Amino acid sequence: MKYPDCKVVICASTPSDKGKKTRGSQGGSKKQVFEAYMTTEDVSHGLKRGELIQGSIRINPKKYHEAFIAAPDGKRDIFLDGTAARNRALNGDVVVVQVLPQEQWKVSSMVEDSSDSEGVSEPETQSGRSQTPGKKTKRPPSPDVIVEAETEAEEQLAKRVENISLNATGTGISPQQVVYIVEQKHSRAATGFLKFLPDKPFAMFSPVDHRVPRVNVPLPDCPHDFCSRPGDYANILFIVRITSWPDDSNFAEGRLAKTLGQAGEIEPETEGILIEYDVDFSEFSVEVLGCLPQKLPWTIPPEELGNRRDLRKECIFTIDPATARDLDDALSCKPLPDGNFELGVHIADVSYFVEEGNALDFIASRRATSVYMVQKVIPMLPRLLCEELCSLNPLTDRLTFSVIWKITPEGKILSEWFGRSVIRSCVKLSYDHAQSMIESPDKLFQADELPPCAAEHPMDEIHQAVLNLHAIAKRLRAQRFQGGALRLDQLKLSFTLDRETSMPQGCYVYQYRDSNKLVEEFMLLANMATAHQIYRSFPNKALLRRHPPPQTKMVDDLQEFCDQMGLHIDFSTAGTLHKSLNETLGDDEYTSARKEVLTHMCSRPMQMAMYFCTGVLKEELLFRHYALNVPFYTHFTSPIRRYADVIVHRLLAASLGEEVQKQASHCNDKKTASKRVQELSSELFFSVFVKESGPLDSEAMVMGILDQAFDVLVLRYGVQKRIYCKGLHGLETFHFHKVGKRGELTLVWAAEEPGKPSVRQVRPRDRAK
Repeated sequence: MKYPDCKVVICASTPSDKGKKTRGSQGGSKKQVFEAYMTTEDVSHGLKRGELIQGSIRINPKKYHEAFIAAPDGKRDIFLDGTAARNRALNGDVVVVQVLPQEQWKVSSMVEDSSDSEGVSEPETQSGRSQTPGKKTKRPPSPDVIVEAETEAEEQLAKRVENISLNATGTGISPQQVVYIVEQKHSRAATGFLKFLPDKPFAMFSPVDHRVPRVNVPLPDCPHDFCSRPGDYANILFIVRITSWPDDSNFAEGRLAKTLGQAGEIEPETEGILIEYDVDFSEFSVEVLGCLPQKLPWTIPPEELGNRRDLRKECIFTIDPATARDLDDALSCKPLPDGNFELGVHIADVSYFVEEGNALDFIASRRATSVYMVQKVIPMLPRLLCEELCSLNPLTDRLTFSVIWKITPEGKILSEWFGRSVIRSCVKLSYDHAQSMIESPDKLFQADELPPCAAEHPMDEIHQAVLNLHAIAKRLRAQRFQGGALRLDQLKLSFTLDRETSMPQGCYVYQYRDSNKLVEEFMLLANMATAHQIYRSFPNKALLRRHPPPQTKMVDDLQEFCDQMGLHIDFSTAGTLHKSLNETLGDDEYTSARKEVLTHMCSRPMQMAMYFCTGVLKEELLFRHYALNVPFYTHFTSPIRRYADVIVHRLLAASLGEEVQKQASHCNDKKTASKRVQELSSELFFSVFVKESGPLDSEAMVMGILDQAFDVLVLRYGVQKRIYCKGLHGLETFHFHKVGKRGELTLVWAAEEPGKPSVRQVRPRDRAK
């Protein structure tokens, strides 16, 4: 049997699975379960003396008793063992952890189940344009599959090993304890199920997310017939908000906020996701809408035209998904007599309408990002602004910020101009339109094959501009990767929806093609140019975006794993990693599948890209963007859907105040929540699709081995799945043992026909083939 060959049947989880959780019994005499928090004064002194460490807590979504915060050196994580150690902190909270004396340190050999490689696995500039991949059918799914080879017994043994220094081979140090919560980043809202408790004045709320504690909810909050007919509510989803968590109880206290509806249905589940992740999906208030022009249709005031570079006669066009309605970027490429090109990126001037300090600015800064779900978008700004006033719709005058370069055919920049402008897009192209132009360079397109365009710019002129942009983009892209950039492309799942019900009718892997790469390349170029410009102009308050290098220990472990598997992957730099993953990984039918699996595995050590203010982070070496391998980067190209870009626009216009770092941190939080909401939305739709369509049969490739299970990447959908040996039909026995640090799992299958021997299957083999 071939090493990568694995058949997976994906079935939908049942709603009843969601409510199952065991965290111990309730009752007994009261005693202090958690340590009292330190005073603010003691925390301040402890941080200054280096006895305490501050950071964001990450709780393992698959093992809620494990939590981590990053160590100050960034090379490893500090491990918090058990719920008592995290002392009532919830996932994402900014906490202070007590650092015990070195002789009390322990080594933990476990691998965290969650990571976020944003900035590597998807385009930095276009993340809102494509669907995020569905990964599991059960909610709440883990964002990543664990890749480890430890048995539970070995993990427990490692926890008990004391007096080992940080030079040991663990991924974290333990025990430590949260002594103070600096900021409650978690919304304290959770989706889950209510359980009736006889003779108790409260009901027990069990969150779907096991990282959130069970919550006592007063019976008066519950539906009026809950006590008499509790069975009617067994599969009903509720939202509960935690109001307190006493130090003498394993259970938090809270109030019932809302009854969502039947578990497993899209709308109740979607609303639960949004509330849990604190996404504001309310309608915009009259006060907010009053900040926009009231006289419609709106036209650009003549005095504003006089302050801008007039580009309305230029051949400028947009390239977006066919269904896009908020068009915030446009491109132009005009040949010059000397053989070079005048190439422009033109971005909607949202800051013209969103005046700093008014009600519209306040709500946009709080939302910080648009949230893209499978079936809808939760916009950062009112639709009048997103889809009309700022959207670069064709044949309409629109205000923009432009970056214009004089550039050679080889991609060498000769000059650069920034400024406010006014454009009139001559056509709205979809990615499919642009792709057709790229694939058919000599074709004469007929009028009915493409959207309507401006009479002064015939379609052959636009076609040639697309071809010129494509040629330059290919050279720029090649130069970036030759210069050491990295891209980890992962499969992204998209859905076809019923027009009436919005239910999933089918799913497919999103195709990232040359037209996508063309747009991405020039958005990256504009973002990098803008980063240099605002840092030169405002060295103490520029809003930039950095991407730290991956966690050293996780990279070392992955390097050792690949070496043992006979896979020659060079993790020394972003560029060498990219080169390794794009070289031939075998020469059989599973070469591409092997690359997909390795790409997923390499994404796990990657850290999040994050916004920051240059006046706070003084050292320029820390400004770098690891994946792009550039010293300065920012977000400038999507102000309709990202508030960070609005700040950058204001910086370009030299009109920003002093609260940059605070807003940068908030944009980080909202972007992280938005990304997770996108993932959960996709996973919800995939779960419903599987439930409606019946079991799906697909090939999969093994990603990781555990003692009683193994993880696979389902190749057709890009979905990660954990397969438990005890649940495999036809499996007689299985055996796990370790070869060095690599796990090996032997499966013995029953014979397909009587009288024939059992089939022995080993995962993995000595070498990948």
